[in-house]
Amino acid sequence: MDTEAWTAGEGSPASRGNRARGGGWTRRRFVGAAAGTAAVVAVPSPAAPPEAAPAPRSGPEAAAPPERPAGPRPLFVGTYTSADGGGTGIGLASYDPETGTVTGAGTATGVLDPSYLAVHPDGRTLYAVDERADGGVTAVRLADRRVLGTRSTGGAAPCHLSVHPTGRWLLSANYGSGSVAVHPVDASGALGERTDLVSHSSPGPGPGQQGPHAHQVLTSPDGGHVLAVDLGTDTVYTYRLDPAKGTLTEVAQAHTRPGAGPRHLAFHPGGRYAYLANEVDDTVAVCGYDPRSGRLSVGDPQPTGSGGGTNYPAQLLVTANGRWAFLANRGHNSLARYAVEADGARLRLLGTVPVGGDFPRQIAFSPDGRLLFAANQRSGTVTVFRVDADGGGLRRAGEPFASPVAVCALPL
Repeated sequence: MDTEAWTAGEGSPASRGNRARGGGWTRRRFVGAAAGTAAVVAVPSPAAPPEAAPAPRSGPEAAAPPERPAGPRPLFVGTYTSADGGGTGIGLASYDPETGTVTGAGTATGVLDPSYLAVHPDGRTLYAVDERADGGVTAVRLADRRVLGTRSTGGAAPCHLSVHPTGRWLLSANYGSGSVAVHPVDASGALGERTDLVSHSSPGPGPGQQGPHAHQVLTSPDGGHVLAVDLGTDTVYTYRLDPAKGTLTEVAQAHTRPGAGPRHLAFHPGGRYAYLANEVDDTVAVCGYDPRSGRLSVGDPQPTGSGGGTNYPAQLLVTANGRWAFLANRGHNSLARYAVEADGARLRLLGTVPVGGDFPRQIAFSPDGRLLFAANQRSGTVTVFRVDADGGGLRRAGEPFASPVAVCALPL
């Protein structure tokens, strides 16, 4: 979510707000105008998990890379259909897993403002937010690209969604109304009626914010908790999900410093630490995580490599071996590189790499972790990098792929 979308920020009101055709006010999509010194910050070690508990894992990224058939792999690109110059649906493409070359394959229509995408664990169904005033989530069957239906999220401008590791529940974050929704997923991949909607009513909005703005919702590596990152309240909320009813119960809150504007959280594969990108104050923070309580402890802010210029950190990724982390910098238009040290307790900024596009809104690894895709909103491109898992390096792979208002890239 782009900070000025719903809050007072840099630039004139005209530059911060635009009415999307048919989508209501979605200012978040129009933010702003068109090698670092080593820094180390650690947090106290969280309480150790019970001895009988298995070592926490981080889902697919902690497991061995799955076997993939040779040849091109699918790539899906999210966009804003209601923005000037936007797309007409979910962009379809393929990529060569060896070279990183991307080839377009058309568009899957019938989904409005699909700005964030996720896939079911069984790989058969794609899910998209409908980032509009009357927010929704849509399921698309991948075999024939048939839209299986759309369900209301009960809030405004949903900007993120994720599938629970069991495959039974879809979680979505409503940025505009500061709430988190839960939908059941049936055997076909289609969505049922919403089973819960929780609003972030406490604490109150942070400095410069008019209300809560849920920006991300994800399941913890241990599978026992759901965490929601809220930019407007400077808080990460932890919930327990009832696996039978699909309801959420709050169990903890973690607060950043006032005005940080937390946007995106990424766990270390070990499951004991996570890294938080703060959009408003242009920082990242190391967080300790206690799997027993679900409690997150937020460490001190540290730099993003932007050098103090106008910059809005977007998304963090951690390599499967837990040695490196990457951050998308919108404004600085770079990818920051971090060494992950002390079993996840420290981040050390190594420097930045030009992203080769304008305003990298989202980044994603290929399933085998060898490629990194960056969706560049303002340039309407997706850039691809080869990832050196041993040395933490990034190297551009070919020319950027053109895709209208590219705000999310999902390689399968």
